Amino acid sequence: MSPADIPIALGNDHAGTELKATLRAALEAAGHPVLDLGTHGTESVDYPDFAAAVCAAVTEGRARFGVLVCGTGIGISIAANRNPAIRCALVQDSTGARLTRQHNDANVLALGARMIGAEVALDALRTFLATPYEGGRHDRRVLKLSPAWSPSP
Repeated sequence: MSPADIPIALGNDHAGTELKATLRAALEAAGHPVLDLGTHGTESVDYPDFAAAVCAAVTEGRARFGVLVCGTGIGISIAANRNPAIRCALVQDSTGARLTRQHNDANVLALGARMIGAEVALDALRTFLATPYEGGRHDRRVLKLSPAWSPSP
């Protein structure tokens, strides 16, 4: 199975339902398989539950990347980063999406549905998926974000 065949996991709270639907449609139109882990309505739910589901899919290899959406993107990104194997970045535009892939090897993208419009979110998503990690000088920093690293005494 090639990386392009591995799904992109999507998750959201009630505030992110509409934007997630837009992102999902664009991913599917571009030929990306999607693993939609909810929620699917606007009834109030708890964003940490959906962040955990997406992060589990990424860490277990069921998804290549994760995309999370809540009202601001703040809460859901904090929840995602509780998982030590996740490097989730809240971005506001394609520049942030590009840099977090290049420099941080981010594996989950967070977006705020009330903070950016659909076109900006779509551009950020496309950029995130298309940008490779640079490695090199960034490796030592990314290693320090891994679960196995601990600071020197």
